[in-house]
Amino acid sequence: MFHLNSFLHLPLHFLHLKQIHCLLLTSPIFYTRRDLFLSRLIRRCTAATQFLYARRLLCQIQTPSIHLWDSLVGHFAGGITLSRRLSVLSYVQLRRNGVFPSRHTFPPLLKAVFRLMDSNPFQFHAHIFKFGLDSHLFVRNSLISGYCNRGLFDCGYRVFDGTEDKDVVSWTAMIDGFVRNGSASEAIAYFVEMKKTGIAANEMTVVSVLSAAAKTEDVRFGRSIHGFYLETGRVKCDVFIGSSLVDMYGKCGFYDDAQKVFDEMPSRNVVTWTALIAGYVQSRCFDKGLFLFQEMLESDVTPNEKTLSSVLSACAHVGALHQGRRVHCYMIKNLIEINTTLGTTLIDLYAKCGYLEEARLVFERLYEKNVYSWTAMINGFAAHGYARGALDHFQTMLRSHVLPNEVTFIAVLSACAHGGLVEEGRRLFLSMKERLNLEPNVDHYACMVDLLGRKGLLEEAKALIERMPMKPTNAVWGALFGACLIHKDYELGKYAASRVIKLQPSHSGRYTLLANLYSESQNWNDVARVRKQMKDQQMVKSPGCSWIEVKGKLHEFIAFDTKKCVESDDLFKTLDNAGMQMRLRDELEDFDLITLL
Repeated sequence: MFHLNSFLHLPLHFLHLKQIHCLLLTSPIFYTRRDLFLSRLIRRCTAATQFLYARRLLCQIQTPSIHLWDSLVGHFAGGITLSRRLSVLSYVQLRRNGVFPSRHTFPPLLKAVFRLMDSNPFQFHAHIFKFGLDSHLFVRNSLISGYCNRGLFDCGYRVFDGTEDKDVVSWTAMIDGFVRNGSASEAIAYFVEMKKTGIAANEMTVVSVLSAAAKTEDVRFGRSIHGFYLETGRVKCDVFIGSSLVDMYGKCGFYDDAQKVFDEMPSRNVVTWTALIAGYVQSRCFDKGLFLFQEMLESDVTPNEKTLSSVLSACAHVGALHQGRRVHCYMIKNLIEINTTLGTTLIDLYAKCGYLEEARLVFERLYEKNVYSWTAMINGFAAHGYARGALDHFQTMLRSHVLPNEVTFIAVLSACAHGGLVEEGRRLFLSMKERLNLEPNVDHYACMVDLLGRKGLLEEAKALIERMPMKPTNAVWGALFGACLIHKDYELGKYAASRVIKLQPSHSGRYTLLANLYSESQNWNDVARVRKQMKDQQMVKSPGCSWIEVKGKLHEFIAFDTKKCVESDDLFKTLDNAGMQMRLRDELEDFDLITLL
């Protein structure tokens, strides 16, 4: 029997645990030390995630102690959804047996309760008061953290405010709560307040405050945290803090610093790789992000959902269809579920690369479609000029009881503008506030100005700008200016151009467009005046840039840059040859026409 007892300390398969249970039941010694053996067997079953079997064993214990109940509740709390429910059920059974909970019962129990979206945490909070356990600091810290993570921030704040002996865990839970609830600036303020109380930060505090610096894009504050805590060794830099540093520098646009921290890390996990890739993608260094993703795969690091989403976004921006398809195939091969986030990014990729049918297939195969996936599909139809298809999908979206957001209306109004559907666009614009209680913003007004301008309704577009409840931006005036160029209304075009230049006086492209307008109206004196103004202000037009994918490899081309690519000579020769072939074809067609005449 004592040999069997020692076996319970070894890593055993669940089948072996059941065999030991059977042997215990047939032994007379078992009945003299029943509770001890069952307690150890329960702990092993919960460690092997056999929760239902462990709960049945618990019912066989004649007088289970509170320590055994706490152990069982704690084991259940850290598992999957079913396990968390068993943690709550174990607490219910504990109370039905007349056992009083201890201060060790609630921290793991609250962890399970707050993660179950259909549970009521206030009931358990009431039990904490009932049994007089609210005076224990780590119970209160569990309440603060749980309420903040659940989105019940006001409740967490009240518990924090009512705690007299706050420690670093209390402050960190509150700082993290501010970050999670979109108040990163307040998180930084609370961190400063914590420092004034003399409480030293720990690793979790540094991670939370670096996340706040990333969300506010306050790189100066992030650098101060990096220097004060990590460079001086006050806090040990592990893989979690290193990942937070990479994420902070990347989101602030300092990807060189992010790369430096990344290179100096002794070990990296998927979060670290993902943070750096996302930083490059957000900084529009798409080629670097894609190259880093290849290095990640070669390092045998398995990407997660956020990694794949960032890589697919980079592929969509540069039109890297081949690489995007390889990522899609990787997801299928490795049985990665294409949820709404990944599905939306795939739809955007295929639509931007010109493969609308493949985007539609991904959309139709999504098990769950949210407003973002619907918007991506509508935007894909709009970008390809299928205005009716975009409107049909918008109506189907409404019938599916998915409410559109502001971005959805930008997509569908853009579709109306490209399709010349003025009446439909007007109805949609009015329905935003009347039917869906969405206040049109400046981007929606820009879409309407573009819609009216493309159809030649320039005066109506100007009147709409004058009625706007907010100040028009360069996008609004730029839409009117572009319409004036199309319909050759040079006087109104000059007025719109003056407004655009007033908003962006240092933007060279605006002066170039104004010079083009004067050129089309053959006003050569004003053309010369604008060119001279650009020269006096030393304005340099930013060169055009494009990417092309050849055999799965991205190539970047910048206008008038012959040094960037070693294949430039071959490229220009090919273009010259194509131009010559086109001119020769035109000459042959002209010759055939003259012969026929």
